[in-house]
Amino acid sequence: MSTSVKHKILFVCLGNICRSPAAEGVMRHIASREGLRGVEIDSAGTYGGHAGDLPDPRMRHAASKRGYNLTHRARRITEEDFDRFDMIIVMDDMNYENVHCLAPSREAARRIFRFMEFCRRHPDRTYVPDPYYEGHEGFELVLDLLEDGCEGIAEQILRKA
Repeated sequence: MSTSVKHKILFVCLGNICRSPAAEGVMRHIASREGLRGVEIDSAGTYGGHAGDLPDPRMRHAASKRGYNLTHRARRITEEDFDRFDMIIVMDDMNYENVHCLAPSREAARRIFRFMEFCRRHPDRTYVPDPYYEGHEGFELVLDLLEDGCEGIAEQILRKA
C-alpha cells in the first residue's frame, strides 16, 4: 500500500555523524518499504564541528551490513529547522535540552520529541546512547534502537494517513 503523507522529520544528535544520520538512513529505508511518499527526512547535530563530514566510518560499516547507505553530510541544527519540520526527534536528554533552547516559541518546542518515545521493543531504555567512544557492539545497539523507533514513527504516520 502506498500513501502520500506530508510529514517532515528531523533527527538530531550531538555531532550528526553517528545516531542522527543513521536514523535518517533507517527511516528512509522504512518509508520506502512502507510506501510513505511525501515524507521528508533529514538529520542535524547540536554541535557544528563535523559540518560537511560523512557519518562515522564505523556507523557506515555497521549500517551497510544491514542494507542502509548513509550518505548524509553533517550539519548543525538551525532555528529555521523549526519552520521546516513537523517533528524534531532527539536522541538523548542533552540533545533535548539544547534543541529546546533553540526553539523560537513554545509552539515550535512542541515539535520536539525524544526518540525513545517511539520504541516498542526496548522499554528499559530512555535514550539512544552515543556509540562514538564504544566498540562494534555500541553501533549495533544503536542500530537496533533506531530500527525499533523508526518502525514506531512509520506506524504513527500510517495511523494519521
